[in-house]
Amino acid sequence: MVKKTMVLSTEWAQVEVVELTNDGNMWIPNLPITVITGVAATAGLVSLFKDMYGGPAYEKEASAEGKTIIITGANDGIGREATWEFAKRGAKVFMACRDMSRCEAARKEIVLETGNKYVYCRPCDLADTNSIRNFVERFKSEEPHVHVLINNAAVMEPPQGITKDGFETQLGVNHMGHFLLTHLLIDTLKESTPSRVITVTCSAYSRGDINKEDLNFSKNYDAHAAYNQSKLANVLFSRELGRRMLEADIAVLAVDPGLTDTDLTRNLAMSKSLTRFIIYPLFWPMMKKPRVGAQTILHAALEPKLQNCKGDYFVDMKPGKLTEKGEDYESAIWLWKVSEKWTKAYHHKALLQKAFAA
Repeated sequence: MVKKTMVLSTEWAQVEVVELTNDGNMWIPNLPITVITGVAATAGLVSLFKDMYGGPAYEKEASAEGKTIIITGANDGIGREATWEFAKRGAKVFMACRDMSRCEAARKEIVLETGNKYVYCRPCDLADTNSIRNFVERFKSEEPHVHVLINNAAVMEPPQGITKDGFETQLGVNHMGHFLLTHLLIDTLKESTPSRVITVTCSAYSRGDINKEDLNFSKNYDAHAAYNQSKLANVLFSRELGRRMLEADIAVLAVDPGLTDTDLTRNLAMSKSLTRFIIYPLFWPMMKKPRVGAQTILHAALEPKLQNCKGDYFVDMKPGKLTEKGEDYESAIWLWKVSEKWTKAYHHKALLQKAFAA
């Protein structure tokens, strides 16, 4: 067997290939090249699979020109990407966020990239009912209409805690805050018809239960169960709101963007341990990019065919079938009444009316 060496030149590198010949008819590339080629091919296939798995973009030329849109949690992840998409299509967008520094940084980038200067940051802490009311008061003083309200912000399995109003954190931010925000804007939504209310949920709702005996999980806190409960609350809220809007030209939808690679999982134990470096790569090929996940929101907000939706559930821009829990009419009514009482919805509404009457 004879060993021969060749040097292959390209525009960017020189690669040495070791050629082994046996009677002049066999050659074997050296090990580093074989490994690099295999890794590159695998990475390409994984990236291709990831793009295909993420699903199509909402490519329809549905304009958002003339629409005023409010979106919570808009400074990062799916919320930021949805804001970018709406701004690109000509909407006036209000980013309702708790962290104003991050919101402003995101807003400046969006304005620069889309050329739409009608993108605004407004403080709105969903863990504080007074902050929600202040947001609505300022918004109504500035704008006569809101055509799309997107309840997007969420927290997932944080350390046990309560909001300023005493709600378990996930229940308070994911459900109660959005319930009050919608309640205080419903009159403006009615004056802006055709309009829409979109609430972002996820498949975790199907594993949730409304803990009627201890809605706050104050006795036996289970972060995972509390998160699932809050996502089920999103679905039940949409169902009941849709029923109440049957006579109004307000579309109501609950949407599931699917598994998306965002910062939502930052509080999970896995994200804080070395196991992240093992588990994350396994799930990465099946995780959508935030802009891909945002397409579900874009579709729900702009697709003309969806204006008659009244609490419908969509997954990846397709109608989804709710479980029995998601269709529980009695639980939806019970949760609505409790939410009205806990958030002091009518008290905040009266304060708003008083402020505008002055």
